[in-house]
Amino acid sequence: MKEFLFDFFGNTIYFYSLTLIASYVYMMILAGKKIIRQKEYSLEVYDKELIRKSPYAPGVSIVAPAYNEEKTIVDNVLSLLDQDYPVFEVIIVNDGSSDSTLEKMIDNFQLVEVPYAYHERIHTCPYRRMFKSSLPKYSRLTVIDKVNGGTKADAVNAGLNVVRYPYFVNTDVDCILSRDAIFQCIRPVLKKDNVIAVSGAMTMSNGCKVSRGRILNHRAPWLPLPLFQVLEYLRSFFVGKMAWSAINAMPNVSGGYGLFNTEVMIAAGGYTPDSLAEDMDMVWSAIRYCCNFNRPYRVEQIPATCCWTEAPSTLTILYRQRIRWARGLFQTFVRHRDMVFNPKYRRLGLITLPYLLIFEFFAPIVEATGVGVFMYLAITDAVNWLCALIIFMSIYFFSIMVAMVTMCFDYMSGRTFDKCRDYLLVLLASLFEPFLYHPFLVFCSLMGYVKFLFHTRSSWGKMSRKGYNTNKKS
Repeated sequence: MKEFLFDFFGNTIYFYSLTLIASYVYMMILAGKKIIRQKEYSLEVYDKELIRKSPYAPGVSIVAPAYNEEKTIVDNVLSLLDQDYPVFEVIIVNDGSSDSTLEKMIDNFQLVEVPYAYHERIHTCPYRRMFKSSLPKYSRLTVIDKVNGGTKADAVNAGLNVVRYPYFVNTDVDCILSRDAIFQCIRPVLKKDNVIAVSGAMTMSNGCKVSRGRILNHRAPWLPLPLFQVLEYLRSFFVGKMAWSAINAMPNVSGGYGLFNTEVMIAAGGYTPDSLAEDMDMVWSAIRYCCNFNRPYRVEQIPATCCWTEAPSTLTILYRQRIRWARGLFQTFVRHRDMVFNPKYRRLGLITLPYLLIFEFFAPIVEATGVGVFMYLAITDAVNWLCALIIFMSIYFFSIMVAMVTMCFDYMSGRTFDKCRDYLLVLLASLFEPFLYHPFLVFCSLMGYVKFLFHTRSSWGKMSRKGYNTNKKS
């Protein structure tokens, strides 16, 4: 039995790891080519001036749900209003906040309740009232007050019911946007045909100085937990999503910042109200709609950091967030299981979803099982320690190499951080990530799967914010 277990475990893990490493190498090649190609053909200054002066620049609605965001709500709304784009509006959806989120917006932006014929194109929890600012400088701002729906998806749908423009941005109200965020995401729409969604890269605001909705310096956080998340996000956007975008097989557009075709998203049914992974669920639903009606589509990732968000800075808050993400992944695969390996849904169905199922959904299960089997084999003295050390060190140094390539891609794309010192901090985090951060994420994923299987209730939950200050360290 022990010999069979050893052989099966060794061969399975070897093949699984080798395939995963090969896929990462290929992704880095695809991502690198796309970044270089976009940089070579980029005429950013010309494009900006053309859009500013054009009477045909498409309007964009920014939709940002808010739930108990009293510490950062004013700075964040100011950031959304500070966009350098000619035609846009900002719609804040107060999703039944139990703190002073709504009151702070009313006081700071001089909001007054206005009558509105609310047309429910997508069903949501009950709409209460609408507010507009009495100050001309905040004329772009609209605030919707509604009953809490338990998920971000329901709040975004309420925003979609009042958008005025052909494109909308889905973001979180705790996010700080770069001034050219809309411009960066509208460029692929204007340059390519059939673009239904564009994802902008995002990173952590922990460590940055923020004043009235603007990032004054772009710095990496000093605390380990937010720093690990910076590395995770950079790797996801500048390698993973850039690669999927290169073959038009993007699995999701980040819920933190993404631009969408309003008509397509509403026709696809909007966000599923009970979704815990609304960013992924919406993209899959939109692609399902396009494929069912034989409509061409493209989903793009751009190599530009458009958004900064406050990362969970405690294990408790991070645990709640990742539990929800894991449940959302499970939920989305169950809901869209007919798309997996289905040629009707093109590259998403034939390539992306099978890959995510094997190397993302099952990965925590494989890793946990592998650790258990390895411990058993170690106790029974059946481990070739030299071989195990060589395999471990190979994977470890490969993970560091991926981190270095990721930072090179970020630097080539315009630099998320102001100083090279910040990149050294991220590289330092990559040395410890496999031992400290990654095992915690595996545990969270497994707990999320268990909670989904046992139908444990989940919702937005209380995500405490520290807020912004002028300190350099976070």
